[in-house]
Amino acid sequence: MSKRMTRWGVYVLVAIGFAIACAFLSNWQFERNESRSEQIALIEQNYDADPAPLADLIGDDGALEPGDQWHPVMLQGEYLADQQLLVRNRPHGGTSAFEVLVPFRNADGRVFIVDRGWVPPGDGDAPDAVSAPPKGEVTVIARLRQSEQVPASGRGAPEGQVPTINLPTIADLIEGDVITGAYGQLVSEDPAADAALGGFDSPTDDPGPHLSYAIQWILFALMGFVFIGYIIRTEIVKHREDQEDAPAPARKTRRRDRDADVEDELLDAR
Repeated sequence: MSKRMTRWGVYVLVAIGFAIACAFLSNWQFERNESRSEQIALIEQNYDADPAPLADLIGDDGALEPGDQWHPVMLQGEYLADQQLLVRNRPHGGTSAFEVLVPFRNADGRVFIVDRGWVPPGDGDAPDAVSAPPKGEVTVIARLRQSEQVPASGRGAPEGQVPTINLPTIADLIEGDVITGAYGQLVSEDPAADAALGGFDSPTDDPGPHLSYAIQWILFALMGFVFIGYIIRTEIVKHREDQEDAPAPARKTRRRDRDADVEDELLDAR
């Protein structure tokens, strides 16, 4: 019995360890779901808001507040078309497209990076053609986006191109006081360019599967205890069946043998 109890104790410990792991994974999915809900709420709040002057949202330090992500800003100044850069391997139109980054010198003298849109890949390492931005004084409305990370793989890009929109890296390639805390995805230009680039899709409001995954991990934890309980019950039932099918104890046989010997002795005495 003690061996069975020890084995069952091990089963229960395994179930508890599994439940702890499931609880950790469930909590992780709950946190991801909460983070995704906050992102969706921020997009709904800022995406179609009225444009604000750049200086109202991006101060002298060039930093972007998390709550200002996706908020439209208005710029007035001119494009620095001769310092244009292309971002490689951007997923648009079912291809590895190029996004077109053009520095914009705002009226306050600072240089703000505007992502004007995308162009499909060409036959080589660059697109076949990229339409030029409007010349002269331009009013631009763009949505604020934060700087991207440097590629973990360390991959580079040919001259005139960058692997990601990492603003500190881009600032080293461009002249002027470049804002490195945020860039803008183009909404409109006035006057408009002669030919428009590919536009940006609206961000999805799909919350993702995180909540359902969190609930599934809780169910897995409960199923672990149910499974261990089933194993223990099965062993108990089997043990009882084995006891019922076992032959009668040998001591009873010996007692019957002794009774028979006594009867034989009595018969012999007669």
